[in-house]
Amino acid sequence: MTQARDINPEGEVVDDAIVQSFKGSLRGELIRPGDDKYDESRKVVNARIDKHPAMIVRCGDSSDVVNSINFARTHDLLVAMRGGAHNVAGTGVCDGGLLIDLTPMKRMSVDQERLTARAQSGLLVGEFDLMTQSFGLATTLGIVSHTGIAGLTLGGGSGWLQGKYGMACDNLLSVEIVTADGRLLTASASENEDLFWAVRGGGGNFGVVTSFEYQLHPVGEVFGGMVVYELSKARDVLRFYRDFSNECPDELGTMPLFATSPMGPAVMVIVGCYVGPIAEGEKALEPLRTFGAPYMDTFGAMNYVSMQSFLDFGFPPGRLQEWKSSFLPVLSDEAIDVLLEYAATKPSPMSAFVLQHLHGAACRVDPTETAFPHRSEKHDLLILSMWTDASESEKNITWTREFLETMQPFLERGVYVNNLGDEGEERIRAAYGPNYERLVKLKNKYDPTNFFRINQNIKPTV
Repeated sequence: MTQARDINPEGEVVDDAIVQSFKGSLRGELIRPGDDKYDESRKVVNARIDKHPAMIVRCGDSSDVVNSINFARTHDLLVAMRGGAHNVAGTGVCDGGLLIDLTPMKRMSVDQERLTARAQSGLLVGEFDLMTQSFGLATTLGIVSHTGIAGLTLGGGSGWLQGKYGMACDNLLSVEIVTADGRLLTASASENEDLFWAVRGGGGNFGVVTSFEYQLHPVGEVFGGMVVYELSKARDVLRFYRDFSNECPDELGTMPLFATSPMGPAVMVIVGCYVGPIAEGEKALEPLRTFGAPYMDTFGAMNYVSMQSFLDFGFPPGRLQEWKSSFLPVLSDEAIDVLLEYAATKPSPMSAFVLQHLHGAACRVDPTETAFPHRSEKHDLLILSMWTDASESEKNITWTREFLETMQPFLERGVYVNNLGDEGEERIRAAYGPNYERLVKLKNKYDPTNFFRINQNIKPTV
């Protein structure tokens, strides 16, 4: 083992004695190349990302985050932050520098009287849901249970409950955050209000959030599941769904999904979740379940935790991935034609694409009320290419990028920041639209040196 791996971006070595002193100040672990846990701790969900940090701090509490930021700033180390590590761009790891790993921080409490939860940033969606559902409560948090709550919420936070209760960021009451100068702050509607606005959609640009306080809502059994159609029926089904989704009640979240069935053929699936009385859910979903004679219908009453993990099987970690995404405001016949063309030609049976419906309460928030600006009714098109053989990367990446390019005439310029890969500054600007310049001003205030830059980066101008 050599000191040379503990380097800043300019390649300057941090003396081993200094590193050992830093290690002794931590409540958690310091992991370095060659240590037993190193390779597992640097992995992210997207197997195309293979980066090697010089040091990994598995944080025990907020004090470790403060110490890590101060150490990295003193020694000019690049810093990355890791929660669930789901980001397709691989922002949860870096080459060289210091990785702040929040995954050990999983403490959580629920206040039944105030209907709130306080959760540390290492929690996954499924872990959070298990705790809140033990009290018959929930809040909007993703649709895949092994997603981290931190990155999801900081980017906006889409999920099954968004029509009824808004996005994850709309249910955020406060955060505890460590800023670039090492201060541990509380941000809420009454304290550091500008920072609170920024973290509700602005990602990890403004600091390391160590805990979140959420508004909870009564959520019992839901009426959820899916209907599955042969791809040959998809054009008629999508035309029907276009009108059906326009009339969805707030309680109903739906998502068409194009994938390959375990039996082999390409299929179209519509997944849905009704949050409310089961009988009303059955009534709301009856037109969808009876149109076009689907060859499979799994809808029924289920607990919310099961609904939240319903799609987990299709998104396992360890696959090579390329994502592309933008918002589709109108599901026109011409757009449907392109969707079906690419559904029939995807090179990997593991790949899929979805149209998550944004409507209801999530769309009744002013675009400038939070940093997340996308508040009109639309569909979030997310193309998820996945494969396992590196020799097939070029054809899968090409298919994904050509798909998005062919869809451009039908898409908005905007994009959900949590779906972005490494796509450049213009796409980041598109993610924030009218809120971008305000975010730059706050970046100038809270992180003028761009200390936090391993992210969908909002660059300071000072």
